[in-house]
Amino acid sequence: MELWYTEKQTENYGITAKISKTLHTEQTEFQDLAMIETEQWGKMLVLDGMVMTTDKDEFVYHEMITHLAMNTHPNPKRALVVGGGDGGAIREILKYPSIETAVLAEIDGRVIEVSKEYLPEIAGKLSDPRVDVQVVDGIQYIHDNKNSFDVILVDSTEPVGPAVGLFAKSFYEGIYDALKEDGIMVAQTESPFFNADLISRVYKDISSLFPVTRYYTAAIPTYPSGLWSFTMGSKKHDPLEVDDSKLIEPEGTKYYHKGLHKSVFNVPKFVMELLK
Repeated sequence: MELWYTEKQTENYGITAKISKTLHTEQTEFQDLAMIETEQWGKMLVLDGMVMTTDKDEFVYHEMITHLAMNTHPNPKRALVVGGGDGGAIREILKYPSIETAVLAEIDGRVIEVSKEYLPEIAGKLSDPRVDVQVVDGIQYIHDNKNSFDVILVDSTEPVGPAVGLFAKSFYEGIYDALKEDGIMVAQTESPFFNADLISRVYKDISSLFPVTRYYTAAIPTYPSGLWSFTMGSKKHDPLEVDDSKLIEPEGTKYYHKGLHKSVFNVPKFVMELLK
């Protein structure tokens, strides 16, 4: 008998993957957590029925939420990841020699522990001495740490359940205050095919706070529609004005490279319409 996992991404559309085995399931304090082995994508982390990451395509998301900001800031020493309990964004941040401290603020400690057990290639760097793992509400952590970070990445789940507040303007105001005077933030901002209203709202909110606001996309096959987006807010540095000769091409990247750094901001016409 064949077993298949299906994520219903909208009321009328979903994706499905053949499962070879179920590795782990539990109801945490915050959400339903599952780790499954799929034939196409390898191990797959699923939270509340939504695909968070997989062995085979995780590199796209984790590289693209990280390297645009890290390569735009001239000397990032302190970075924060809100959410991101799988550890992938932390792994990418640590590829920069200037980093002294990388904080992970994840509300659900079980995501961290299960990722360490089943996704060591993603979560393996969480034990690095430069990493400070905080099992806390990211919104509260931001509020309590003003003027503290060079880069903040909002690696959230979809805007449901405990992640709803991570898409609110008040949260972005908190991020602005938690960043140093030349700090940069990046938030994952869903699919332009399925989340147009959210993207328009978030871009407007971040633009009202940050002098430089840039939007970019990447192709992530296991995320809704396959076209995913990120919004950057910067107090000073513009990713489109970075000196190309100073760009770092981190070791081991599979998606991000120097030539991609500026080109990803040149988005399709229908996406440009969402940002007006």
